[in-house]
Amino acid sequence: MKLKTCLSLLILSCAASANAEVTMPNLFTDNMVLQADTLVNLWGKATPGATVRAEGSWGGTASAAVGKDGNWKMQLPTPEGSYTLLTLTLTDSKDNKSLTFGNVLAGEVWIASGQSNMEMPLRGFWHQPVEGAGNEIMFSRTKGRGVRFVNVPKAGSYTPKDNFEGHWMVSDPSTAAEFSAVAWFFATSLRDILDVPVGIVSCAYGGSKVEGWEPAELIARYPDRNLEAERDNTDMNEYERVNVMYNAMLLPIAGYTARGFLWNQGESNVGGHDYYGSRQADMVGHWRTLWGNENMPFYYVELPGWEYGSPDGTECALFREAQQRAADPEAGMYIVCTSDLVYPDEVNDIHARNKRPIGERLAASASAHTYGVKGMPHTYPTFKEMDNRGNEAELYFNDAWNGLWPNENLEGFEVAGADKVFHPADARIDLSKLTVTVSSREVPDIKAVRYCFRNFAIGKVHDNMGMPLVPFRTDNWEK
Repeated sequence: MKLKTCLSLLILSCAASANAEVTMPNLFTDNMVLQADTLVNLWGKATPGATVRAEGSWGGTASAAVGKDGNWKMQLPTPEGSYTLLTLTLTDSKDNKSLTFGNVLAGEVWIASGQSNMEMPLRGFWHQPVEGAGNEIMFSRTKGRGVRFVNVPKAGSYTPKDNFEGHWMVSDPSTAAEFSAVAWFFATSLRDILDVPVGIVSCAYGGSKVEGWEPAELIARYPDRNLEAERDNTDMNEYERVNVMYNAMLLPIAGYTARGFLWNQGESNVGGHDYYGSRQADMVGHWRTLWGNENMPFYYVELPGWEYGSPDGTECALFREAQQRAADPEAGMYIVCTSDLVYPDEVNDIHARNKRPIGERLAASASAHTYGVKGMPHTYPTFKEMDNRGNEAELYFNDAWNGLWPNENLEGFEVAGADKVFHPADARIDLSKLTVTVSSREVPDIKAVRYCFRNFAIGKVHDNMGMPLVPFRTDNWEK
């Protein structure tokens, strides 16, 4: 009897697997946004040997054979972006059972990742608000028209995962509070600029390092990280570990067709300015391979001001400098400056509350570089060269063709002589030459000039479009 029972159960199990319904991971649910006007990747499971057919209400069709392992993958043509509600139906040819998704939109999809300043939702963190969030949440049904989010829960694993618990959400007061604030302001801004729906796949983990989002083969190249040793270290926090976010959070969304990446991370790597740029480039290159698009644009955020042990220290300033150097438009890597977006009372708060301009600047940059929108304010004044004149130094800038302001009482400049001791400088603008001249009674022979080159410094100098002067130094001194 026991043998017959076991055989019966085995037969039933095989029959069940042989007639599996078509399923898809949780990246594909009602309310999702499909990348518009392209071939989007679809994948899932169904009856081995069957054919899965996909049909969109817009007329797009595709099909794929199901492998022996029950997996299938296909590419489906999508329509131009619009607010027209769509449906997508997938059918298994063997049992003729269908899976249908409703309330679907075709629009622009972006992957938003990083650590806590990307994770930070509109509702804020404990005792740490997002400026203007109450209004955004209150009117999110209209402010978020056409904006959809799917949140990947925070998780870590040393083994690859292929799914997560979650689903796509429309914007309304019951959902918007949990949306990444930076990504929300990016999405609503981009929606308004392009007049198409925007979908955000939010995949961020507070405290995570860049190495947490990389595969084992990349981490093996880094002499200061040991994946196996960390795996065996039971005292190590999950967010500090390498590779674990990559396996648990990134791999389940890898390949979901999107326009580009948004990245807000680096606080946990401060002190690593010598290596960060190359590791970020390693990560981006690998991600592009996962998504099958070697040109997929990558937009990232300069670290905000914070004490990092001492407000007057330079660890974070050196890191921001490394971030700026890593930007490479020819390689599709762009940075937005945030030097002016912290408030004086936030010196001890690593989660600055002014998120709107960050999202807007990301959207402006993407609009200009990725979508080719003309006239979009997206550049920042940057240091070009210095003319030393003993007790004065004249500074020249790139991308300052429309002038700098304020015209008086410029703050944030420092000068040093051969002793390498920096003193606050008086600074004035030459309105005809668009240069800044700095001086200090304490420094009779200026050797170096710095601007906002501190862990916590608030940039006060802007161009006429309100874009901040990027912090800089003219020296290469270690501190």
